[in-house]
Amino acid sequence: MHRTTILLPPELQVEAEAVARSQGISLGELIRRQLQAVTPQKVRRKRSNDPIFKKFKVWDGPVPPDISLNHDKYLYEEM
Repeated sequence: MHRTTILLPPELQVEAEAVARSQGISLGELIRRQLQAVTPQKVRRKRSNDPIFKKFKVWDGPVPPDISLNHDKYLYEEM
């Protein structure tokens, strides 16, 4: 999971906490369930059908954990 911070008006937070408590779940779980209910499932197109993937090579392997810090090294230096 990924940690996210949101700001809620005090009244909404109190009401949401009460709803979560009445359902026996955490506020975080209540928010996750509600977001999942209103978020459409992702429809993934197959790479073979996507013109961007047909034209360009796309890396589909493991990514080093320091890629954002050392991207120039990985892109331009010989390994």
